[in-house]
Amino acid sequence: MREINVNQLTDVVERLCIEANTHLPGDVKCAIETCRACEDGQIACGVLDNIIENYNIADRENVPICQDTGMACVFLEIGQDVHFVGGDLREAVDEGVRRGYTNGYLRKSVVADPVRRGNTGDNTPAMLYTEIVPGDQVKVTLGPKGFGSENMSAIRMFKPSAGLQGIKDFIIETVEAAGPNPCPPIVVGVGIGGTFDKAALLAKKAIMRPLDTHHPDPFYADLEKEMLDKINALGIGPQGFGGRTTAIGLNIETLPTHIAGMPCAININCHVTRHKTEVL
Repeated sequence: MREINVNQLTDVVERLCIEANTHLPGDVKCAIETCRACEDGQIACGVLDNIIENYNIADRENVPICQDTGMACVFLEIGQDVHFVGGDLREAVDEGVRRGYTNGYLRKSVVADPVRRGNTGDNTPAMLYTEIVPGDQVKVTLGPKGFGSENMSAIRMFKPSAGLQGIKDFIIETVEAAGPNPCPPIVVGVGIGGTFDKAALLAKKAIMRPLDTHHPDPFYADLEKEMLDKINALGIGPQGFGGRTTAIGLNIETLPTHIAGMPCAININCHVTRHKTEVL
Protein backbone atom coordinates (compact mmCIF):
# COMPACT_ATOMS: atom_id res chain seq x y z
CA MET A 1 0.00 0.00 0.00
CA ARG A 2 1.39 3.39 -1.02
CA GLU A 3 0.37 6.48 0.94
CA ILE A 4 -0.08 9.81 -0.81
CA ASN A 5 -0.75 12.97 1.15
CA VAL A 6 -3.64 14.94 -0.30
CA ASN A 7 -1.49 18.07 -0.14
CA GLN A 8 0.50 16.64 -3.05
CA LEU A 9 -2.72 16.35 -5.03
CA THR A 10 -3.62 19.96 -4.22
CA ASP A 11 -0.25 21.16 -5.52
CA VAL A 12 -0.59 19.17 -8.76
CA VAL A 13 -4.14 20.39 -9.43
CA GLU A 14 -3.08 24.01 -8.83
CA ARG A 15 -0.22 23.69 -11.29
CA LEU A 16 -2.30 21.90 -13.92
CA CYS A 17 -5.05 24.55 -13.76
CA ILE A 18 -2.53 27.19 -14.79
CA GLU A 19 -0.58 25.11 -17.31
CA ALA A 20 -3.66 23.73 -19.07
CA ASN A 21 -5.09 27.22 -19.50
CA THR A 22 -1.90 28.74 -20.89
CA HIS A 23 -0.35 26.00 -23.06
CA LEU A 24 -2.28 24.18 -25.78
CA PRO A 25 -1.35 20.47 -26.19
CA GLY A 26 1.07 19.72 -29.01
CA ASP A 27 -1.33 17.43 -30.87
CA VAL A 28 -3.95 20.19 -30.99
CA LYS A 29 -1.44 22.74 -32.28
CA CYS A 30 -0.28 20.27 -34.92
CA ALA A 31 -3.85 19.62 -36.07
CA ILE A 32 -4.56 23.35 -36.39
CA GLU A 33 -1.35 23.97 -38.33
CA THR A 34 -2.03 21.00 -40.63
CA CYS A 35 -5.48 22.38 -41.41
CA ARG A 36 -4.02 25.84 -42.04
CA ALA A 37 -1.78 24.34 -44.72
CA CYS A 38 -4.86 22.91 -46.46
CA GLU A 39 -6.97 26.07 -46.42
CA ASP A 40 -7.13 28.24 -49.51
CA GLY A 41 -9.77 30.83 -48.59
CA GLN A 42 -8.44 34.22 -47.57
CA ILE A 43 -10.74 34.65 -44.56
CA ALA A 44 -10.26 31.07 -43.31
CA CYS A 45 -6.49 31.39 -43.59
CA GLY A 46 -6.56 34.69 -41.76
CA VAL A 47 -8.64 33.28 -38.90
CA LEU A 48 -6.36 30.27 -38.50
CA ASP A 49 -3.31 32.55 -38.56
CA ASN A 50 -4.87 34.57 -35.73
CA ILE A 51 -5.56 31.38 -33.76
CA ILE A 52 -1.95 30.26 -34.18
CA GLU A 53 -0.64 33.69 -33.21
CA ASN A 54 -2.90 33.67 -30.15
CA TYR A 55 -1.66 30.36 -28.72
CA ASN A 56 1.95 31.32 -29.48
CA ILE A 57 1.49 34.51 -27.44
CA ALA A 58 -0.09 32.48 -24.63
CA ASP A 59 2.90 30.12 -24.64
CA ARG A 60 5.42 32.93 -24.63
CA GLU A 61 3.73 35.20 -22.10
CA ASN A 62 2.17 32.47 -19.88
CA VAL A 63 -1.27 34.01 -20.22
CA PRO A 64 -4.62 32.25 -20.83
CA ILE A 65 -5.27 31.10 -24.39
CA CYS A 66 -8.93 32.10 -23.99
CA GLN A 67 -10.77 34.45 -21.65
CA ASP A 68 -13.17 31.61 -20.79
CA THR A 69 -10.91 29.55 -18.55
CA GLY A 70 -13.75 27.09 -18.06
CA MET A 71 -14.97 24.78 -15.36
CA ALA A 72 -12.19 22.61 -13.98
CA CYS A 73 -12.91 19.00 -14.97
CA VAL A 74 -10.60 16.79 -12.91
CA PHE A 75 -10.13 13.13 -13.80
CA LEU A 76 -8.39 10.89 -11.27
CA GLU A 77 -7.28 7.38 -12.21
CA ILE A 78 -6.48 6.04 -8.73
CA GLY A 79 -4.40 2.92 -8.29
CA GLN A 80 -6.13 0.42 -6.02
CA ASP A 81 -2.95 0.18 -3.94
CA VAL A 82 -3.00 3.90 -3.09
CA HIS A 83 -4.18 5.24 0.26
CA PHE A 84 -4.77 8.98 0.51
CA VAL A 85 -3.85 10.52 3.88
CA GLY A 86 -3.90 13.99 5.41
CA GLY A 87 -7.40 15.14 4.59
CA ASP A 88 -10.45 14.91 2.36
CA LEU A 89 -9.86 14.04 -1.30
CA ARG A 90 -12.65 16.24 -2.67
CA GLU A 91 -11.56 19.24 -0.62
CA ALA A 92 -7.93 18.72 -1.70
CA VAL A 93 -8.97 18.87 -5.37
CA ASP A 94 -11.15 21.95 -4.83
CA GLU A 95 -8.35 23.67 -2.92
CA GLY A 96 -6.04 23.05 -5.89
CA VAL A 97 -8.59 24.62 -8.22
CA ARG A 98 -9.12 27.49 -5.81
CA ARG A 99 -5.40 28.26 -5.70
CA GLY A 100 -4.83 27.68 -9.40
CA TYR A 101 -7.57 30.02 -10.54
CA THR A 102 -6.63 32.65 -7.96
CA ASN A 103 -2.84 32.56 -8.28
CA GLY A 104 -3.01 32.13 -12.04
CA TYR A 105 -5.37 35.12 -12.41
CA LEU A 106 -7.85 32.93 -14.28
CA ARG A 107 -11.49 33.89 -14.72
CA LYS A 108 -13.85 32.45 -12.13
CA SER A 109 -16.86 31.09 -14.02
CA VAL A 110 -18.72 28.84 -11.56
CA VAL A 111 -22.07 29.71 -9.97
CA ALA A 112 -23.20 28.11 -6.72
CA ASP A 113 -26.71 27.25 -7.88
CA PRO A 114 -27.75 26.40 -11.46
CA VAL A 115 -31.00 28.40 -11.25
CA ARG A 116 -30.43 31.09 -8.62
CA ARG A 117 -26.82 31.61 -9.74
CA GLY A 118 -24.29 33.54 -7.58
CA ASN A 119 -20.59 33.22 -8.44
CA THR A 120 -18.59 31.08 -6.00
CA GLY A 121 -15.65 33.46 -6.49
CA ASP A 122 -12.93 30.81 -6.84
CA ASN A 123 -14.09 28.52 -9.69
CA THR A 124 -14.97 25.71 -7.30
CA PRO A 125 -16.32 23.14 -7.06
CA ALA A 126 -14.41 21.13 -9.64
CA MET A 127 -16.22 18.53 -11.71
CA LEU A 128 -14.52 15.47 -10.21
CA TYR A 129 -14.41 12.05 -11.87
CA THR A 130 -12.69 9.12 -10.18
CA GLU A 131 -11.80 5.69 -11.51
CA ILE A 132 -10.10 2.84 -9.66
CA VAL A 133 -7.36 1.16 -11.69
CA PRO A 134 -4.59 -1.37 -10.92
CA GLY A 135 -1.31 -0.15 -9.44
CA ASP A 136 0.00 2.35 -6.90
CA GLN A 137 -0.04 5.58 -8.90
CA VAL A 138 -2.55 8.36 -9.44
CA LYS A 139 -3.01 9.86 -12.89
CA VAL A 140 -4.38 13.40 -12.69
CA THR A 141 -5.89 15.01 -15.80
CA LEU A 142 -7.16 18.57 -15.71
CA GLY A 143 -9.42 19.67 -18.56
CA PRO A 144 -10.82 23.23 -18.32
CA LYS A 145 -14.15 23.22 -20.19
CA GLY A 146 -15.60 26.43 -21.57
CA PHE A 147 -19.33 26.60 -22.08
CA GLY A 148 -19.52 28.23 -25.49
CA SER A 149 -18.78 24.74 -26.76
CA GLU A 150 -20.29 22.76 -23.87
CA ASN A 151 -23.68 24.35 -24.58
CA MET A 152 -23.60 22.91 -28.10
CA SER A 153 -23.27 19.31 -26.83
CA ALA A 154 -26.11 16.79 -27.02
CA ILE A 155 -27.20 13.29 -26.05
CA ARG A 156 -29.75 10.99 -27.60
CA MET A 157 -31.09 7.67 -26.37
CA PHE A 158 -31.40 5.74 -29.62
CA LYS A 159 -33.19 2.45 -30.01
CA PRO A 160 -30.97 -0.15 -31.68
CA SER A 161 -33.17 0.07 -34.76
CA ALA A 162 -31.71 3.53 -35.47
CA GLY A 163 -28.54 1.75 -36.52
CA LEU A 164 -25.25 3.25 -37.54
CA GLN A 165 -26.96 5.73 -39.85
CA GLY A 166 -28.86 7.18 -36.90
CA ILE A 167 -25.59 7.92 -35.13
CA LYS A 168 -24.04 9.43 -38.25
CA ASP A 169 -27.03 11.69 -38.81
CA PHE A 170 -27.02 12.76 -35.15
CA ILE A 171 -23.36 13.79 -35.30
CA ILE A 172 -23.85 15.90 -38.42
CA GLU A 173 -27.11 17.37 -37.12
CA THR A 174 -25.46 18.42 -33.84
CA VAL A 175 -22.45 20.04 -35.48
CA GLU A 176 -24.56 21.76 -38.12
CA ALA A 177 -26.92 23.17 -35.47
CA ALA A 178 -23.94 24.42 -33.45
CA GLY A 179 -22.64 26.39 -36.44
CA PRO A 180 -20.22 29.13 -35.38
CA ASN A 181 -21.28 29.12 -31.70
CA PRO A 182 -18.56 26.76 -30.32
CA CYS A 183 -15.70 28.75 -31.94
CA PRO A 184 -14.70 26.37 -34.74
CA PRO A 185 -12.53 24.66 -35.74
CA ILE A 186 -13.86 22.28 -33.12
CA VAL A 187 -12.98 18.93 -31.61
CA VAL A 188 -15.89 16.49 -31.49
CA GLY A 189 -16.06 13.78 -28.84
CA VAL A 190 -18.55 10.97 -29.44
CA GLY A 191 -19.56 8.49 -26.73
CA ILE A 192 -21.53 5.45 -27.79
CA GLY A 193 -22.90 2.83 -25.41
CA GLY A 194 -23.13 2.37 -21.66
CA THR A 195 -26.02 4.20 -20.01
CA PHE A 196 -27.33 7.78 -20.24
CA ASP A 197 -24.60 9.12 -17.93
CA LYS A 198 -21.80 6.85 -19.16
CA ALA A 199 -22.29 7.90 -22.78
CA ALA A 200 -21.83 11.54 -21.80
CA LEU A 201 -18.69 10.72 -19.82
CA LEU A 202 -17.30 8.76 -22.79
CA ALA A 203 -17.85 11.79 -25.02
CA LYS A 204 -16.07 14.03 -22.52
CA LYS A 205 -13.11 11.67 -22.36
CA ALA A 206 -13.05 11.44 -26.15
CA ILE A 207 -12.28 15.14 -26.61
CA MET A 208 -9.17 14.73 -24.43
CA ARG A 209 -7.77 11.79 -26.37
CA PRO A 210 -4.79 12.91 -28.50
CA LEU A 211 -5.92 13.94 -31.96
CA ASP A 212 -3.14 11.94 -33.61
CA THR A 213 -4.55 8.65 -32.26
CA HIS A 214 -7.39 6.47 -33.49
CA HIS A 215 -9.94 4.13 -31.94
CA PRO A 216 -8.29 0.68 -31.56
CA ASP A 217 -11.19 -0.99 -33.38
CA PRO A 218 -10.77 -0.43 -37.17
CA PHE A 219 -14.56 -0.15 -37.55
CA TYR A 220 -14.69 2.90 -35.26
CA ALA A 221 -11.37 4.27 -36.55
CA ASP A 222 -12.88 4.34 -40.05
CA LEU A 223 -16.03 5.96 -38.65
CA GLU A 224 -13.92 8.68 -37.00
CA LYS A 225 -12.31 9.55 -40.33
CA GLU A 226 -15.58 9.39 -42.26
CA MET A 227 -17.41 11.69 -39.87
CA LEU A 228 -14.52 14.18 -39.65
CA ASP A 229 -14.50 14.42 -43.45
CA LYS A 230 -18.27 14.91 -43.55
CA ILE A 231 -18.15 17.61 -40.87
CA ASN A 232 -15.46 19.50 -42.77
CA ALA A 233 -17.52 19.22 -45.93
CA LEU A 234 -20.24 21.30 -44.21
CA GLY A 235 -18.21 24.42 -44.95
CA ILE A 236 -18.86 26.15 -41.61
CA GLY A 237 -15.15 26.90 -41.41
CA PRO A 238 -12.95 28.68 -38.86
CA GLN A 239 -15.09 30.86 -36.57
CA GLY A 240 -18.03 30.21 -38.91
CA PHE A 241 -16.68 32.31 -41.81
CA GLY A 242 -16.56 29.38 -44.23
CA GLY A 243 -13.74 27.11 -45.28
CA ARG A 244 -12.43 23.57 -45.31
CA THR A 245 -11.79 23.37 -41.57
CA THR A 246 -14.85 23.04 -39.34
CA ALA A 247 -13.28 20.39 -37.07
CA ILE A 248 -9.67 19.48 -36.39
CA GLY A 249 -10.53 16.14 -34.81
CA LEU A 250 -13.28 13.65 -34.03
CA ASN A 251 -12.73 10.92 -31.45
CA ILE A 252 -15.11 8.09 -30.59
CA GLU A 253 -15.17 6.12 -27.33
CA THR A 254 -17.44 3.11 -26.80
CA LEU A 255 -18.78 0.79 -24.09
CA PRO A 256 -21.06 -2.25 -24.07
CA THR A 257 -24.72 -1.36 -23.57
CA HIS A 258 -28.17 -2.86 -22.95
CA ILE A 259 -29.93 -4.95 -25.59
CA ALA A 260 -32.72 -2.35 -25.80
CA GLY A 261 -30.58 0.74 -26.21
CA MET A 262 -27.83 2.57 -28.11
CA PRO A 263 -27.01 5.78 -26.21
CA CYS A 264 -24.99 8.36 -28.10
CA ALA A 265 -23.55 11.57 -26.67
CA ILE A 266 -21.67 14.32 -28.46
CA ASN A 267 -19.38 16.66 -26.53
CA ILE A 268 -18.08 19.59 -28.53
CA ASN A 269 -14.97 21.58 -27.72
CA CYS A 270 -13.62 24.70 -29.37
CA HIS A 271 -10.19 24.82 -30.99
CA VAL A 272 -8.81 25.60 -27.51
CA THR A 273 -9.07 21.96 -26.45
CA ARG A 274 -7.10 22.16 -23.20
CA HIS A 275 -5.96 19.33 -21.01
CA LYS A 276 -2.88 18.52 -18.97
CA THR A 277 -1.88 15.31 -17.18
CA GLU A 278 0.55 14.47 -14.39
CA VAL A 279 1.18 11.18 -12.57
CA LEU A 280 1.73 10.98 -8.81
